[in-house]
Amino acid sequence: MTFTTNEIWLALPEIYLTTALCVVLLFDLFFATKNPGRTATLTLLVLVVGAVLASRQVIADRQVILGGMYVADRLSSLLKTGAFLFTAMALFYSRDYLARRGIQKGEYYVLSLTALLGVLVLASAANMVTLYVGVELLSLSLYALVAFDRDSGVAAEAAMKYFVLGAIASGTLLYGMSILYGMTGTLDLGALTARLGDSPGLGFTLAIAFIVSAIAFKFGAVPFHMWVPDVYQGAPTASAMMVATVPKLASFAMAFRFLAEGLMAQTPQWSQMLAILATVSVIAGNLIAIAQTSLLRMLAYSAIANVGFILFGFVAGSGAGFSSALYYTIAYVLMTLAAFAIVLISSRDGCEATELDHFKGLHQRDPLLAGAMAAVMFSTAGVPPFVGFWAKLQIIQALLASGHLTLALIAVVASVVGAFYYLRVVWLMYFEAPAEQPPLGKAPGMRLVLAINALAVLALGIMPEQLLALCRQVIPGG
Repeated sequence: MTFTTNEIWLALPEIYLTTALCVVLLFDLFFATKNPGRTATLTLLVLVVGAVLASRQVIADRQVILGGMYVADRLSSLLKTGAFLFTAMALFYSRDYLARRGIQKGEYYVLSLTALLGVLVLASAANMVTLYVGVELLSLSLYALVAFDRDSGVAAEAAMKYFVLGAIASGTLLYGMSILYGMTGTLDLGALTARLGDSPGLGFTLAIAFIVSAIAFKFGAVPFHMWVPDVYQGAPTASAMMVATVPKLASFAMAFRFLAEGLMAQTPQWSQMLAILATVSVIAGNLIAIAQTSLLRMLAYSAIANVGFILFGFVAGSGAGFSSALYYTIAYVLMTLAAFAIVLISSRDGCEATELDHFKGLHQRDPLLAGAMAAVMFSTAGVPPFVGFWAKLQIIQALLASGHLTLALIAVVASVVGAFYYLRVVWLMYFEAPAEQPPLGKAPGMRLVLAINALAVLALGIMPEQLLALCRQVIPGG
């Protein structure tokens, strides 16, 4: 098969990242054996250049290329640009943490780039084979990142749980796709809905149940959430940050390509399943988070609740719902990066700042970290004028516009319940006496990026129109 120049240009982010990944691997082997910081710097440079390349791709119309395996559209361009930027932020925040714990190795950055490649493949998947390859590229890299600290038995246990459950989810996805292939005779996502017809039958119900289950696992939705709190708490905090942020873009892409595009005519069947998963996720995630004393476990159950809101956007089954889900995903990743960055900066040698008690009186010890954390907590709780308020509002409006009044009410009540444990963190930082702890590190570079991150959470809430308009433009009918 020969490829045109246009096809190579449209697939340039993946080609560039694959080449850069090999360069980083060889560079680490020959030039950074004794100084892994060089590999970290090169990786950040690779990611910044990749973000520029992805953002410079002006794609006017949706194009399916490479023999029907790959789709290039404005959504894929936005997701890839965001993936490059968010990965760069996560690795920049993690640099000092990895160095202090002696696990800053070239393999960590290679695995991070491989995971990113999986995200890019999923963003442009037009075929079930391409989608499955992207899922496995991402998943296998994340399993290794979770277990990266070989001296930690907790990390190994978390990685093993994640691997076993992830393997089951991958098998479930593969089985669902095989049923669809048997029913339609095609692996092309764009041809599925036409070949299935309006009444696909019991076989389709079985297939979509398997596929929705796999998507729910990748998101971390209830009842497929068992791995989330274990990974957040057991993995190195830097690895937990990677698992908690960039893969959410991949999960959105997977759900959108498969459900919103591939099975659009069958929306009533899969939206009912997602409605149940989303409802249970926002209720269970928020209620269980209230009882947590570990900040990381609280963030884990918060993630489960927020995933429920993203799925609510898909339940709406409209362009407005999908664009709202995309907006919520981007806002959530941005807020979560800041939250984990604060944990990383607050952690010192011999003291992991993972418990809520570690943040008592943080305002007196470090006003910048306390202010950034307060902004993140207010935003995640949905308090105006932060970006999280608009994210929740867009989801609720999409549910109301599609006639899901009950689900909209559940979303509102869940937001009120969730506000309790988010505001509890603010109370601890500003109104509790500081605990006896070692002094916080300086890390001026990380603090500068964190300040920009926190300001972005506020600025996107004060001026939400640009990001909202962008999300609507890249989603047909948004």
